[in-house]
Amino acid sequence: QVQLEESGGGLAQAGGSLRLACAASGSIFTIESMGWHRQAPGNQRKLVAGITDGGSTVYADSVKGRFTISRDNAKNTVYLQMDSLKPEDTAVYYCTAVDVRAEGGEYRELWGQGTQVTVSS
Repeated sequence: QVQLEESGGGLAQAGGSLRLACAASGSIFTIESMGWHRQAPGNQRKLVAGITDGGSTVYADSVKGRFTISRDNAKNTVYLQMDSLKPEDTAVYYCTAVDVRAEGGEYRELWGQGTQVTVSS
């Protein structure tokens, strides 16, 4: 069974930085794309950034130029470097993996349990 485990959330001051990591565990063959979504209280969950196994990336307009997504395919791990943080970045951040092929089967979409990011002003 494939699971996603996030780490690296916490508290930062405005203008500061945090780095999130998400590792997919299990006997994995391929993961087409991985990414990060976030959900603030009272808001819908929204895409923050995504990256394919080929390295193509996509970012929400609100984080372009401040956040950087990267991926280590050998480790089945995706990272989110968050710089110049703003209070409005405060949310629970969720890792996702799409089109996962593993020894136990194929998974269309997997989600991590979420990690809290809080940015103080």
